[in-house]
Amino acid sequence: MPETGCVATVSDRPAWSPPLLRLDDLVRRAAGRWPSRAALVDARTGAVTTFAALDAAVDRAAAATAASVPAGSVVAVATVPGAPFAAVHHGVVRAGGTVVTLNPLLPPPALVGVLRAAGARLAVVPDELADPLREAQGPSPAATVVTFSQFADRAAAAPAPVPPTGDLTRDLTATAVVHVTSGTTGPPKTVRLSHAALVANAAQTAAAQGLDATSVTLNQLPVFHVMHLGSALWAGATQVMAPGPDVRAAVAAADRYRATHWFGIPFRLTQLADDPDLADVRPATVRAVLCGGSALPARTARRLSARWGVPVVQGYGLAEASPLVTLDPVADPRPGSVGLPLPGTQVRVVDLRTRTPLGPGGRGEVEVHGPQLMTGYTDPSLPQPFTADGWLVTGDVGHLDVDGRLHLLDRVADVFVRAGTVVAPGEVEAVLRREDGIADAVVFGALPDAEGARACALVVAAHGSEPDDGLRARVDRDLPPTHRLASLRWVDRLPRTAGGKLRRGALTP
Repeated sequence: MPETGCVATVSDRPAWSPPLLRLDDLVRRAAGRWPSRAALVDARTGAVTTFAALDAAVDRAAAATAASVPAGSVVAVATVPGAPFAAVHHGVVRAGGTVVTLNPLLPPPALVGVLRAAGARLAVVPDELADPLREAQGPSPAATVVTFSQFADRAAAAPAPVPPTGDLTRDLTATAVVHVTSGTTGPPKTVRLSHAALVANAAQTAAAQGLDATSVTLNQLPVFHVMHLGSALWAGATQVMAPGPDVRAAVAAADRYRATHWFGIPFRLTQLADDPDLADVRPATVRAVLCGGSALPARTARRLSARWGVPVVQGYGLAEASPLVTLDPVADPRPGSVGLPLPGTQVRVVDLRTRTPLGPGGRGEVEVHGPQLMTGYTDPSLPQPFTADGWLVTGDVGHLDVDGRLHLLDRVADVFVRAGTVVAPGEVEAVLRREDGIADAVVFGALPDAEGARACALVVAAHGSEPDDGLRARVDRDLPPTHRLASLRWVDRLPRTAGGKLRRGALTP
């Protein structure tokens, strides 16, 4: 792939133009092309929803939305894996409303903050979340709370499905979804994503993942991510939902439905790679394992790839980019890299101080340009993270290699300076993870002295291994003085969210 300065582009592929569709058109298009093909399968119950049935359910949900809230309202929907979420999500959009996604794994007070920030009028949630969310809202609720089953009853009782109200014909720049950032390195932000951005990323993602109408994805993610819903709808792929942590049950589901792709989070993939009790677990038809959301150690990718005999790759995305930006090619994986830009996407790395674009190997802040970028944060008081020429400033630190692949190191907020040198904790973590006997590790700046913050590590022993008192000395031998560890503490587990992301605010030496 040719290199153009510091910008990684896929210039040897045919020119790529984003599809001109509204988000809810994805369902209608899939139902027209593959009406009897399974769109969603619930591995827990065996329930199958075809593309035609999903489109009909979206129509009913649109009618229920129109009967429940004024036209153009914001409706919050919990991202519970399965057909009910998919139907309500697209039904709200088809009715001319805007969806704000709710992570059902977050505590109710945090969800109330999302409802208020997004201006939601209605919240559709699973049964177990309804009463806690009502209680957390207090006497002045931000939104009316209903369960998925109650909303389904409204849909059944609503008048016959009607077309969206207002002039919604082709305004692809209108906000379709308000997504919430993870908040692992600061307060969560609500992100406005247009129809155009979401549909573009659906098509980009399907192309990068190699999905088509013969694909079956085993989705072992704890929540239903809009990216996977959109890409499967675009490609006509079947999604098998197996969100629980039981790896053997997920493999059984993959075999039962002949899954071709496995979607997982790095934390669970590390368990699959390292736990000797799972050495006999291997899906028969899976051709690739894909993950994102947090860093996948190169060692984990290599071990699981060797164990299962398939490529294990990771991608990079963020809420502000709908979300996927890069993906390591399944046909040519490079463990440790998050891959090449998606079709129509450019990535560059700029110096942290001068903002000058850097060449291959230069470590700096990652910036992104492409059709999947957000239109902005909903809070007008927040600075909008765009350069004057339209590049998204991501807050992530990394570098591009000579082939244009992106390698991530850290968040800008997590980088610290010691003796005038910028220290990216990810560089120290990479050295730690070369060692056998380590299941998980994190490095952060703390314990400052006259030269600045110092590197501190928390380390989790692999299954069947014991803490190693000599680890710190071995690691320090491979690090420059500014990066050497001031402390290393063995812990039972790292503080992570239910989705596997580190809670940086909870780290102490």
